[in-house]
Amino acid sequence: MASVLGRLEERERAARKRVEELQAELEAAQSEWDEWLIARRRVGEVWGGDEAAGRDGEAGRAPGGNEATVPSAARSGSVVPIWRQGLSAEVPAPEYQQVMGLLAERRVTGAGPLNCREATALLGLEVVPAKVEGVRVKLKRLVSRGWAHEPTPGRFVCGGGTDGGP
Repeated sequence: MASVLGRLEERERAARKRVEELQAELEAAQSEWDEWLIARRRVGEVWGGDEAAGRDGEAGRAPGGNEATVPSAARSGSVVPIWRQGLSAEVPAPEYQQVMGLLAERRVTGAGPLNCREATALLGLEVVPAKVEGVRVKLKRLVSRGWAHEPTPGRFVCGGGTDGGP
């Protein structure tokens, strides 16, 4: 007969596996959504329609002088855009700006890469698995969009720019 702790560990592993599967599915859906947003913006640029390009941000000049959507600031819960030259550190949603601020501060002070638990504590959040996982997802999204780097698994640093961007 299996012990109670053994059964709990087994169920915990199964739940963790399910969470990881759902996170992978969410990241794939987020990526697909981002691609559709980009496609819609590109079509708006080609057809010269400001209404198609301007729904997700304010119309402006993109780097290189092309008319494109360059959001001035994001709303809470909005998509983190892919980093490109000339994009301000204020473009990602406020919760992502806070995480990027931690990474930029670490770079300025010469401290090493930041892990998820440290970032969670520095953000003033309770260091519990749910909060740590939320910060991990934000850090991974910043890495996937070019705003941060992950030099070693689970350790994150700011991108190459001095303003919190790459």
